[in-house]
Amino acid sequence: MTAYKRDDLLAFALALLTRAGLPEDKAAVVAELLVQTDEMGVTTHGVSLIPYYLPELTGGTMTTEGTHEVVQDRKVTMVWDGNYLPGHWLMQQALDTCMTRAGEFGMAALSMRRAHHIGCLSTLTRIAAEQGFVCYIATSDPSGNWVAPFGGTEPLLTPNPWAVGYPTDGHPVLIDTCASITTVSKVRELVNTGVEFTHPWMLTAEGQPTTDPTVVNTQPKGSIMPVGGADHGHKGFAMAVMVEMLTQGLSGHGRAENVTRWGGNVFLQVIDPEAFGGREGFVREVSHLGDLCRANRPIDPGRPVRMPGDRANEALAASRAGEVRLPAEIATRLATCAADFNVPMPAEVSLT
Repeated sequence: MTAYKRDDLLAFALALLTRAGLPEDKAAVVAELLVQTDEMGVTTHGVSLIPYYLPELTGGTMTTEGTHEVVQDRKVTMVWDGNYLPGHWLMQQALDTCMTRAGEFGMAALSMRRAHHIGCLSTLTRIAAEQGFVCYIATSDPSGNWVAPFGGTEPLLTPNPWAVGYPTDGHPVLIDTCASITTVSKVRELVNTGVEFTHPWMLTAEGQPTTDPTVVNTQPKGSIMPVGGADHGHKGFAMAVMVEMLTQGLSGHGRAENVTRWGGNVFLQVIDPEAFGGREGFVREVSHLGDLCRANRPIDPGRPVRMPGDRANEALAASRAGEVRLPAEIATRLATCAADFNVPMPAEVSLT
């Protein structure tokens, strides 16, 4: 692991994004949310994404100017067209809008087409959960083909992540998962480091389970397995179909349009517990459930039961001294970007 001061890493991310052509107001939001993601310990979706964003910016496939288009607005439900603008920047606005309307109407839902990649979902749901809301986010990429439908051999779907965040009497619960057994970012990380998966989470082009992540680079192309793998992959496949229905069906834009541009279709729902059984009762119930789960006798005494979000909270606590830790592989790729864009790398600090 390599460690950097938070402010230095944030300034570095901002410099790379602006040097690649993203206006500073948009770049500031993207850089901040990427660093927050690293602080939560989700380093596959933090500043490690910048090397993938930079060619999108310089090539014009991530839009830099303008704002979203409101396709439909019925107050409680909305459809936006993101025009392939930076996903983090769009999602900050979408969250602000939905939280305001959920406070007024009890809930609000927004389906967005043609955003660019929106990053780590739990970073986003945490924003709403810390303000007392329940937040659900799902995303898919109509141009992507990484996951074969259960029983098939040809990659068709994206990992189709979805996440839920909600408040408790402590830190928020942050459920963040996907319909595939692993993520594209993790596959890329292992391809870059030459490491194989511990378990057979990939599928060869012939339909055979494998631990080799490089099957995504073969011709014909291999794929990532849906959640459940070779045994119960129908469950992950069902989740994937649900996510694409919410993100592409409700937005009225998706695979039927033969999309070729990397992007993110999004479904966002924000709920105010006060509009249901009341915020106090909500927090009491979900906090009690969390206590019961953590108190459950563990299989391994050294590994007590965790609630989703516990690990992220621990990582955030460790980062509050202003230090962000990154795997060496990510630092190496960022150094290449730094050289390409003539931006100095931030100074490393000693691991504490």
